[in-house]
Amino acid sequence: MYENKPWSTYYPPELQLSYDYPEHNLADFLKKSARQYPAHKALEFMGREMTYTQLYEATCRFANALHGLGIKKGDRVAIMLPNSPQAIISYYGSLMLGAIVVETNPLYTERELLHLLNDSGAELLVTLDILMKRIKKVQPDSPLKHVIVTSIKDYLPFPKNLLYPLKAKKDGLTTKVNYTQGIHPWSELLGHASSEEIQVTINPKEDLALLQYTSGTTGAAKGVMLTHYSLVANTIQARKWMYQTEDAKEIFLAALPFFHVYGMTTVMNLAMYTAGTLLLIPKFDIDLILKVIDKKKPTIFPGAPTMYISVINHPKIHQYDLSSINICISGSAPLPLEVQEKFEALTKGRLVEGYGLTEASPVTHANMLWEKRKLGSIGLPWPDTEAKVVDLETGQDIPLGEIGELAVKGPQLMKGYWNKEQATQDVLKDGWLLTGDIAKMDEEGFFYITDRKKDMIIAGGFNIYPREVEEVLFEHPKIQEGAVVGISDKYRGETVKAFIVLKQGERLTEEELDQWCRERLAAYKVPRIYEFREDLPKTMVGKVLKRKLIEEEEKKSLSKSSSEKIG
Repeated sequence: MYENKPWSTYYPPELQLSYDYPEHNLADFLKKSARQYPAHKALEFMGREMTYTQLYEATCRFANALHGLGIKKGDRVAIMLPNSPQAIISYYGSLMLGAIVVETNPLYTERELLHLLNDSGAELLVTLDILMKRIKKVQPDSPLKHVIVTSIKDYLPFPKNLLYPLKAKKDGLTTKVNYTQGIHPWSELLGHASSEEIQVTINPKEDLALLQYTSGTTGAAKGVMLTHYSLVANTIQARKWMYQTEDAKEIFLAALPFFHVYGMTTVMNLAMYTAGTLLLIPKFDIDLILKVIDKKKPTIFPGAPTMYISVINHPKIHQYDLSSINICISGSAPLPLEVQEKFEALTKGRLVEGYGLTEASPVTHANMLWEKRKLGSIGLPWPDTEAKVVDLETGQDIPLGEIGELAVKGPQLMKGYWNKEQATQDVLKDGWLLTGDIAKMDEEGFFYITDRKKDMIIAGGFNIYPREVEEVLFEHPKIQEGAVVGISDKYRGETVKAFIVLKQGERLTEEELDQWCRERLAAYKVPRIYEFREDLPKTMVGKVLKRKLIEEEEKKSLSKSSSEKIG
């Protein structure tokens, strides 16, 4: 059934089932675009523009600067930056040298950062001046030998570069850095470095380009080993999927952070491969996003559901022209049907749901942009990507339409987990990656994610998939966001709790919401507890942190238990 690839029927003539993927350094994307389109605008950052020639020259300088500090092939270089020119320059500059990039979230706590640095063995870190206080605290207990410090103002146009320190001070941020031994100023380092090309010989299928750490929702974060080849392949797969796009003509709204593999592949790598223009957004701000769309006319806007939710619910949305947007692929979390329909009505562009995970560079599935699609589905496997659904216990293929664990295979898969052989063996089976996501496939080859394997709620012996309940919540006209988790219950084992964020100015009672759910869900799926909140905890990509919600509930339960014992 799966070997017959029923999804191939829906591939248009412009899209092939298989392609050849070049074996080269991932940084060659930038090198090739700089040679073919030297004067084309590569990026724009807060009013500052850089051409491909300028970007490539700066990247070569960074690579030479690293070489001067003793960094060599295989060394790990951590990057702790928001979307900015420096994030792109340090990423491709490290790859040119054959170093392994370790992307780091600027919001990481000291504990999270220390784990990442020690686990990866990173000897060099690139970061912002305003983050140095945190770096200083962890550096003595880490393998770091060098820290390269840059500032947002380094690539701001005049007079913003002069005003930035004043604004930072007003916001309570410290920009002053004590440049002692091992602490290097970005501008000075690059200013003295050669702009000559520097690139070492690599084996693209074996040598790592990236150590991308998972979110750590089930324990300490693991380093996913992604090769140059796997990232090159996934970038080209993305380009083939968007077959109506044109090289050197697309403008990417870079709101997804590059330190997340989704933004790294579908925004940064794809833009460099196609000589696109990146509109860099260092932090998601809905007012800024709408202004940028209205003035700069981006054509491609990869994002997460929360981003599109923010757009459609903005009180002044009709004051902005969003008609330039042609393509949006939503990932990182389930896309509610209502959000998809409203966003497309506003922009006249195409918003489709896709699917991926860090271990697959990350994309494996997406709905067709201009062909048949199915709302609520993650769509079809990408070129050269195989997919099947297997039994949760035995791992054997299961019949069509039944629910099991999604398994995928393709050139974009990881090599394994860094220094974790057993964890690698647990998820990689005969070339197949067990995703940990519960799914089904219909007779036409469209796949549906019903939930995370670990998010599934078992209440009174019934399996309950949070996404199904969340879809019902999203259909309510007064609800902006909702998240459903299982919490401990003495009688049922687990029970369903829903966290609700209402649209601005709306009011809704628990009784009204309970009635809404009972009309649309089997009784055992209906939430037993509702909690109305101002917002939900999220990652920088916009994925709801259900782990934090569950932790909050566990703390409440412990506190209640302690009070009862004292009483």
